[in-house]
Amino acid sequence: MAENSFDVVVVGAGPGGYVAAIRSAQLGMKTAVVEREHLGGICLNWGCIPTKALLRSADVFRTMKHASAYGLKVSGAEADLAAIVKRSRGVASQLSAGVKHLLKKNKVTVIDGEGKLAGKGTLAVTKDGVTQTVSAKNIILATGARARTFPGLEPDGKVVVTYKGALTPETMPKKLLVVGSGAIGIEFASFYHALGAQVTVVEVMDRIVPAEDEEISGFLEKSLKKDGLTILTRTSVKGIKVAGGIATCSIDQNGTVSDQQFDRVILAVGIQPNTENLGLEGTAIKTDRGFIQIDDYCATGEPGVYAIGDITPGPWLAHKASHEAILCVEKIAGQHVHPLDRSRIPGCTYCHPQIASVGLTEKKARDAGYQVKVGRFPFMGNGKAIALGEPEGLVKTIYDAKTGELLGAHMIGAEVTEMIQGFSIAMTLETTEAEIMHTVFPHPTLSEMMHESTLDAFGRAIHF
Repeated sequence: MAENSFDVVVVGAGPGGYVAAIRSAQLGMKTAVVEREHLGGICLNWGCIPTKALLRSADVFRTMKHASAYGLKVSGAEADLAAIVKRSRGVASQLSAGVKHLLKKNKVTVIDGEGKLAGKGTLAVTKDGVTQTVSAKNIILATGARARTFPGLEPDGKVVVTYKGALTPETMPKKLLVVGSGAIGIEFASFYHALGAQVTVVEVMDRIVPAEDEEISGFLEKSLKKDGLTILTRTSVKGIKVAGGIATCSIDQNGTVSDQQFDRVILAVGIQPNTENLGLEGTAIKTDRGFIQIDDYCATGEPGVYAIGDITPGPWLAHKASHEAILCVEKIAGQHVHPLDRSRIPGCTYCHPQIASVGLTEKKARDAGYQVKVGRFPFMGNGKAIALGEPEGLVKTIYDAKTGELLGAHMIGAEVTEMIQGFSIAMTLETTEAEIMHTVFPHPTLSEMMHESTLDAFGRAIHF
C-alpha cells in the first residue's frame, strides 16, 4: 500500500497537471500523476502546439507566394498537406516525450488509467477494466476540456470535425465552413485559407473574436475579408446534413435561412469540461455549467481536493492552467502565494495577422467607470514592420486618466504574441505610463510601437 500512497496525486497530465506534479515533487512531496491518454494533454498533443506547427507552415507558404515582394524568385511552390500534418504530429510527439522525461527526472510516479474520486483521500484508477486504489493527502483535478457540440451539429469525424479532425486532414477541402470565430476557429480558418481553401466563417455574435477589443475585432475582420475569406456575423448554423461527402448547412443570417454546401465543416463553438465520471457526486464540490468552482487558491468545497485549468472557470488557456498549478501546489506546501488575478492573463490568437491582448478592453474600462486615455500606433509607422514587409497592424493601450495605471493593451499584427508579455509584466508591476515612457526600447524593433502607443495616449507620439 505504501507504493500507492502519496502526498499529492494529480488527475490529468496536461499543461496544468504535469506542471503541478513537477512542482509538487520539487517541493519534496511524494507525487503521482494519473493520465488516461497522452502526457501533455490536449494542449500539447491536439491543441496549442500542433496548431502552431500547422500555422508556421502556412506562414512560410504565404511568404513563398509573396517572395517577389522581397526581391526573391520562387517558382513552383506547392503545399504538401501530408508532409505538413506529419511535421505537426512530429512536433507534438517530441514535446510529449519531453514531458515524460521531465516527470521521470523529477521522480513523479506516472499511473496509466482514468482516475475517479472514491472517498476521502482516495482515488480509484481504472485501466483496461482493472481498478487500483491510490491514496493521497491532496488530490488535484486537472482533466481539462473537450470540444462542445450541439444537437444537429454533431461531428462525424470526416466531413464535420472538431479540432482533432481539423489537425489531421487527409485531403484539403475546397470549400470550408468554420463555425465559431474564437481563437480556435479563426486559427483554423487562417491555416486552411493560406493553403488554398475557400473559407467561410460563421459567428453568432455581432463581431468575430468577440472577446477582443472591438477595434481589434474590426481590424481583423477587414483584414480577413481583404484576404478573401467570407465572414458572416450575427449568423448561426441551424443544422448540418451530410451525404456523399458533402455537408449541406442550414445557415441563418439575420433571420434569412439558406442552405449552403461545403466539403468540410470545422466546429469551434467552445469547450465542455471533462468533469463526468470524476466521482464528484456525494462530495462538497460545486459546479456551474459543469465547471468546478474553486477559491483563490484552487481549493474546491471538498477538503483536500483541488481543481485547476479548463475544468474551472475561464479564461481557458494553457498558461492560466500552468500558473494555477504552481499557485495551488505551493499553497498546499504551506508557502506564501498570491492569488491569480484573472484580469491580467494575456490571450493570444495565432491567425494572420496575429492578435494579443491583456487587461480591460476600452469598452470594459469605460463601463467600469474609468476615465481613460487611449493610445494607438500603427505598424505602418514602424521601421522594423516595414522592413519585414508586415505593415498591417495596430498597438492600442488603455490608461486610467487619473492615475496613469495601465488598464489594458490590445495588439494586432506580426509577432504581437511575442510582445504582449511586456505589457503583462508592466501590469503585474502596477506600472503607470511614466515607467513605460522612461523605458528605453531597442531600435529597430516592433516593440517600439508599445512605447509609441503609450506616448500617443498622452499626446506625445513621435513617429506618427
